[in-house]
Amino acid sequence: MYGTVTEYMGTAYTGHGVAHKYEELIAAATDTVFLKCPPTNAISNVLNETGTHYIKRGFHIDKFMNPVQHEITDAVFVKGPDILFIQASHPIALEPADIGGRHRVISFYDMYDEEKLREQNEFIVEKLNESETSLKKTLQALEEAKAIHDEWEAVNIGRMIWELHEKLIESLKEELFGFTKLNKDATVSHRLIGSLTSSGACDFIPSITKDLERRLLIKGLPGTGKSTLMRAVGAEAEKRGFDVLYGWCGLDPTGVDLVQIPELSICLLDATKPHAYDPEREGDEILDLVHMCKEDKEAEERILPISVAYKEKILDATGYMQSFSQAEKSVKATMDSAIKGSVFEKKAGDLLGIF
Repeated sequence: MYGTVTEYMGTAYTGHGVAHKYEELIAAATDTVFLKCPPTNAISNVLNETGTHYIKRGFHIDKFMNPVQHEITDAVFVKGPDILFIQASHPIALEPADIGGRHRVISFYDMYDEEKLREQNEFIVEKLNESETSLKKTLQALEEAKAIHDEWEAVNIGRMIWELHEKLIESLKEELFGFTKLNKDATVSHRLIGSLTSSGACDFIPSITKDLERRLLIKGLPGTGKSTLMRAVGAEAEKRGFDVLYGWCGLDPTGVDLVQIPELSICLLDATKPHAYDPEREGDEILDLVHMCKEDKEAEERILPISVAYKEKILDATGYMQSFSQAEKSVKATMDSAIKGSVFEKKAGDLLGIF
């Protein structure tokens, strides 16, 4: 029987900069293979072939996708043997810390025709500069958007009926866990589930939750305790020995957007923009926090200009992301045109036989 694939976002562009969870993944892996190379799309094909190799052997894999090009794979994690294969130079530079032990390095720098690269050097440098400038503007706009969003949250925090919120958390704990406590320690995982991209917000929630029997879709305004609720449920699950996967997304990588408890086949997720979801299959339920926020005309008037300013900043960030994406694609296409096929194929074949 073949294994399955679950897709996650590899990196995310946020109000706190470029975010990823690779350190946790590397720490959890039994073995990590660091693939070192300049910006390229070619490594994605190698990673996909590696993933397929393990899927055919019955292993389940996690694939980590590139936010600039959603179809590009940046890393593959093989569950069971817990092997991580990761493009470790671009977009995130990662260095092995256990050479000769759990970490191995394969360099793809020698697969390029140096003469062809020299011919294209001026263009590559120009596009790399464009990429760097556009990324800085993107992150600056997102930082400003995050500050505006914090103002929005502050208004709603002041009009929330927190007693109802606390009662809902306790009710959920009782319903989900009752008196059950597993005789083991919880395994806790962290994944990025989405990011701002050149085409707007993108997430992999359908892939992440595809096998679950129940999804609780949390609807609430900014600042109404969606992350707080999910953290509380996750913490309770951990305390009782249930494995927990925390999903992080979007503007604030410190806020929880999804909590999954595989042993209960359930997840709770923030189903509001930028990743808005409504019930679409059996087992989907709405968890409504909107009614816990008191109606307040003065507060609504304060929120209106804040929400407009926030949307404008997100549009700015998306525009800069488009420029960043175009420059990145140009660099990768140019670099890939200089690849020596025979060298690349030999290294790709070596990777499949490394374990």
